[in-house]
Formats: sequence, C-alpha cells, structure tokens
Amino acid sequence: MPDPAVLVPLLLLLVAGSAFAGLIAGMLGVGGGIIHVPIFYYVFQTLGYDSPQLMQICLATSLAAIVVTSVRSVMAHHGRGAVDWPLLRGWAPGIAIGALLGVLVAAVLRSETLLWLFGIVAFGIGLYLGFGRKDWRLGPAMPKGVTRAVMSPLVGFLSVLMGIGGGSFGVPLMTLYSVPMHRAVATAAGFGVLIAVPSVAAFLLVEVPAAGRPPFMLGTVNLAAFAVAVSMTLVTAPLGARLAHALDAVLLRRIFAGFILLVALNMLRKAAGW
Repeated sequence: MPDPAVLVPLLLLLVAGSAFAGLIAGMLGVGGGIIHVPIFYYVFQTLGYDSPQLMQICLATSLAAIVVTSVRSVMAHHGRGAVDWPLLRGWAPGIAIGALLGVLVAAVLRSETLLWLFGIVAFGIGLYLGFGRKDWRLGPAMPKGVTRAVMSPLVGFLSVLMGIGGGSFGVPLMTLYSVPMHRAVATAAGFGVLIAVPSVAAFLLVEVPAAGRPPFMLGTVNLAAFAVAVSMTLVTAPLGARLAHALDAVLLRRIFAGFILLVALNMLRKAAGW
C-alpha cells in the first residue's frame, strides 16, 4: 500500500487534472485524453507502478473514459441537431478499423516508443492550436473515395496510439475541409465513440504482467483511474461548454496550445530518459 502522504496528493492531482480535462473538452471540443494520458503516467510512475506496459495502461484507461464522455457528448449534440450523421457513417468503418489496428500495434510497442509518439504528435497538435488560422482550407467538403479510405483509418490508428478521442484530429480535419466549427465539434464526438468502443473492447483482452502493475486492473484498463476521470469529466465538461460561449475563443486556444506544448515537451523529456 503506497504511503498516504504520497497517495493523497497524487489522488488530488488526478481529480484536478480530470476536472481540467473536462473543461477543455467542453470548451474546445478536444478530448480529455491529451491531458489524461500524461497525468495517468505521472501518477502511476510516482506510485512505483513502473510496468513496461505503463503507457498501454494509460492509453487504454484514457480511451475507456472517452467511451462514456463521447457517448454523452454525441447525445447532447444530437439533441441540438448538430451531428453530421451521413459524414459520421461514411467515416465509421475506416476509423473503427484503424482503432483496432492501433490496439494491435500499441500492445507490442515499448512504453518509451509510445512516449515519443505521444510527445511528437501532441507537439504538432499544440502548434496547430496555437498558430492555425480559421481561413486555412484543404477543400470545400470532406473527402470521399480513396482519400477517405486512407485518412479515416489513420485518424483511428493515431488516436489509439495516443489514447485520445476524435476531437484532437477530427475537429481540425473537418474545419480544414470547410465543416462549420460547431458541427465539427459535434461530429468529432462521434469519432470518439468509433475510436474508443472497439479499441477498449480489444484492450480488455490484453493482459498486463503482474510485475509493476497497479491494482484494480481489467485487461489493460485501470478501473480506479477510469472512475475518477469519468466522474470529474462528466461534471466539468458542461461547464466548459458554457465557458466557451462566454470567453474569447482565440485566447482559450492559445492558452491551451501553450499548455499542450509544455506537456508534449515533458513527455519527450521522459522518453529521452532525462
């Protein structure tokens, strides 16, 4: 049993981080996974649960939380008529296939490799959030045919390898293809369901060796961290959505971008062993 003097501050950090993840998800349409994964990693590592599969545990637990929050978000957005269901149906098969491929790859990669991947991709997301412009466009409508067949599995694949939902890739992608922001955020929540549900089902079948494994595990999902993440995110995400309409969106994006860049650099530092 960890020392309570260590456990209590880390539990408070997990609660605060999950609350912040919910706020950000509500304000920017970016899934909480990009915050949950580094927090889970820090908490488990500090508690001494330094399993070789630690990053897999963090990814799977983050995606399990995304199942709950994404379903709730899709239902809320559907009630407002904001979800583009034809777009979602067209992209669903590729995203789900990519997510399952992501689990197969993540299950065999070392934690250090996943740390490098998370840091590099998160750094790119941070740069886009900080410096991307609203008028940037790749096309007048979301692609179909061969382009969609290539891009949709890639979205699912990379999302699973980072433990994130649909927002971090889906919202920028859809806005670059001229989908209005509110519709992009709503539809990206559906991307999150398509990514998280099949990947978590697969992660539940992946066993983590007992050495260095934290308690309360089901497959690769840590149930304790999952419970804290979901409970806090469900409380704060609606507040974040309300704040999004009250605060300057550009300023919020840039503040969050700075935070993500710092998180990415810290994960790269850990991957390098510094």
